[in-house]
Amino acid sequence: MKLAVASGKGGTGKTTVATNLALVASSSLSVQLLDCDVEAPNCHIFVKPKIISSEAVSVPVPKIDERLCTGCGRCGEICEFSAIVCIKPAGNMNGKARVLVFPELCHGCGGCTMACPAGAISETNRLVGTVSVGETQSFDFTYGRLRIGEAMSPPLIRRVREKENGSQLTIVDAPPGTSCPVVSAVNGCDYACLVTEPTPFGLNDLVLAVEMIQQLGVLVGVVVNRCDIGDNRIRKYCESMDIPILCEIPDDRRIAEAYAKGELILEALPDLREVFENLLEVIVGQLEK
Repeated sequence: MKLAVASGKGGTGKTTVATNLALVASSSLSVQLLDCDVEAPNCHIFVKPKIISSEAVSVPVPKIDERLCTGCGRCGEICEFSAIVCIKPAGNMNGKARVLVFPELCHGCGGCTMACPAGAISETNRLVGTVSVGETQSFDFTYGRLRIGEAMSPPLIRRVREKENGSQLTIVDAPPGTSCPVVSAVNGCDYACLVTEPTPFGLNDLVLAVEMIQQLGVLVGVVVNRCDIGDNRIRKYCESMDIPILCEIPDDRRIAEAYAKGELILEALPDLREVFENLLEVIVGQLEK
């Protein structure tokens, strides 16, 4: 079973749910936790893994041999991300066309290399981040860390997902939002648990996240964090969309204090264990329907 824990916005408690759910599930299942929030990974702060190995992750980007380039522009025409552009002299001015490469925009698809009729394009590797594999006393753990200044996280997220080891439960801590990084993290999962808060901002971003998840064809449920603040608009929305509310987590100062200390809720507040046990039970029940 592959479970994504996601949210329409940051700061809703997504990592709190992912890490504590992994700990609860590990008492009865083999569990692997993947931290795919590669721009700001922080699961390791709470689960404190022993890192076994780390590897650099690179993506192939085009390299132009100007001696062979004819300036035909086929490379720029095929690139959907404007990562490679052919600049031709204006008007009747003499001069050779020049091809510019923008590595930060390149998705590494290799289309420009295949499209070049002159064979003027080869590929070179560009570092985007690292993937680290480790383990805790209870479950396996893998996380990615995007290189500072890097704009393209999906290739690194996909590499983290490739580290899935066939555990009975794989929990994917996805990036916040609804853009390409989230799609890369959630795609292929059996279920998505969306963590939100009962506020106007929470509802707005939840609606966007639900639309994105449903486009991927993934089953979805909602966890309401800090459930005793705000109003009941989240509940009304979920009822109107026939989306189950999987559990509600109270607005407890002790939870915030444990988070600030880098402690798992279940270790600092054992009385909340039942909340996460019930959450796991409900998700399994949803998948068995």
